[in-house]
Amino acid sequence: MFIDVLGSVAGLLTTISFVPQAYQTLKTRETHSISLPMYIIFTSGVFCWMIYGFALNAWPIVAANVVTFILSASILVMKIRYG
Repeated sequence: MFIDVLGSVAGLLTTISFVPQAYQTLKTRETHSISLPMYIIFTSGVFCWMIYGFALNAWPIVAANVVTFILSASILVMKIRYG
């Protein structure tokens, strides 16, 4: 039980920390200072964590990474689209 709570808190904190960047980018569409290779690697890594969570049936990992994947993929798409 403690491990699930710890995983949930960790996922919540890391996901929440990502929200301001995603909000600012989606609001302004300003992506000039964002590194394309970094976001490709980061989004791919988050996708892998999400799949890993599904494979382990570890819902704290899945939940956190689904949200983070959506946010990071949105920024990645905007970076590619608006350069």
